[in-house]
Amino acid sequence: QVQLVESGGGLVEAGGSLRLSCAASGSRFRFNAMGWYRQAPGKQRELVATKTIGSSTNYADSVKGRFTISRDNSKDMVYLQMDSLKPEDTAVYYCNAKLAYTAYWGQGTQVTVSS
Repeated sequence: QVQLVESGGGLVEAGGSLRLSCAASGSRFRFNAMGWYRQAPGKQRELVATKTIGSSTNYADSVKGRFTISRDNSKDMVYLQMDSLKPEDTAVYYCNAKLAYTAYWGQGTQVTVSS
């Protein structure tokens, strides 16, 4: 059974940095894509960044130039380096992994940015 476990969330002041990590386990195959989504209170879950096994990346416009996604395929890990954080980045951040037509989700980690 595939499991995704996030870590690295927390409370940070505006302008600060955090690094999220996600460890995947339970898959016999490499995930086609791994990435991060977030959901703020009262809002829909939205894409933050994804990275394919071929190293193609996709970022939300709101985080371009501030967030960097990286992936270690040998360890089934994905990371999100978040710099220049803003209060509007406050949300629960979810790790996502796609294998064929199936998407898997982590339990989420809270990121709170104070002004």
